[in-house]
Amino acid sequence: MTQREYLLLLWPLALAAGAWQSRREHRANVAELFASTARPLAERAVPRLGALGIAVVCAYVTMAAVAAPSIMDTASYLPLASFAVVAVGALALVAATWLGLGIGRVIPSPLTAPVLAVAGIGLLLVLPFAVGSSEWLAMLLSPVDGMSQFTDFQTVPGRVSAAQGIWLTALAGSGVVLLAARSRRTQAAALLPAVLGALLGALVIPRGADFVPIPIDPVAQEMVCADGTPRVCISRTHGGLLAEVTPIARRALAVLATLPEAPTTAQEDTWFSAEKEPPPPSVDTVLFPVQVDVHGHLAHPGNALPQMLDAAGVDMSSCTDSYDIRAARAAAYWLMGRQPVAEPGEPAELNAEAVTLWRGLQVLPEAEARARVAAVREAALACEDIQGLLSRSSE
Repeated sequence: MTQREYLLLLWPLALAAGAWQSRREHRANVAELFASTARPLAERAVPRLGALGIAVVCAYVTMAAVAAPSIMDTASYLPLASFAVVAVGALALVAATWLGLGIGRVIPSPLTAPVLAVAGIGLLLVLPFAVGSSEWLAMLLSPVDGMSQFTDFQTVPGRVSAAQGIWLTALAGSGVVLLAARSRRTQAAALLPAVLGALLGALVIPRGADFVPIPIDPVAQEMVCADGTPRVCISRTHGGLLAEVTPIARRALAVLATLPEAPTTAQEDTWFSAEKEPPPPSVDTVLFPVQVDVHGHLAHPGNALPQMLDAAGVDMSSCTDSYDIRAARAAAYWLMGRQPVAEPGEPAELNAEAVTLWRGLQVLPEAEARARVAAVREAALACEDIQGLLSRSSE
């Protein structure tokens, strides 16, 4: 999906390249000579259409092929929809190039190519705002819209790829008609394939209640679990990281086992904010995020354990009003037995307050400190305010 975002620049450039190439006969002043030959215009256009089409497809597929080795080494789940997304991206460049060829022949001006490049970028940028609430229309007409990836579980539904394929094929057809047209009437008729393609695509693409701006692949969210106990599971998408995550998660469960109502399972948090309301805190399960680095390994493994032990092992996503990062962090690092560390980019005073709470726990008898951390866990499970629970006066 990320590769499709580059079409914001590549699509207008392909449009301009087609228009520039189409001016070749005009620049060489051989248009009348070619017109006098017995070879039909449509037949003369085929080599140009084929050459440019093959060139842009090869260039686009090569971009994907460069990343293929790292993807194949690290991906544990690669759905067929991924290949459809790449295919539609390549088709978008073919459509842009052929449309540019047609427009360049109709308007053989030196300004045609640069104007098309600027207009293409402007169109792709403005289209999502121009359609208003009809987001499905922008996703149909633009090869870029909806391709920004907000979560690893995001996908492009097959119906969306099919609708985009219909529209882009029709747009390419309009370019061919323009390139082969000999009269104004035929040039006007070039609009027909594009209009029909848009109508057919609109019938295929999900609309209304069926349209989901950020669709999630449920198979990607399915859990795969490590052998043995305690039970540790992560999503199918991140299944290749199970060996890296399991020892960290089991260490977190072992630490939390010293608290009342201790969890027995650790599981990746696959909830996405645009999907639905977050689940309530779970007594039995520690939820944790999984992030992948550019090499396909667990990103920031040193932060994984503190994240699992945050708020004494309770995910408070559904009760943010009760969450206090300072108390949650101090509890986590007390369980780990070391001083809290700031996360990159956060205000220094935030961690300083967590360190103060942690030091307060350090001077207490272990039983009292553990009781306060247990109180944080109990309050977090009930979505109650955890602020002040670590610094209350000893009873």
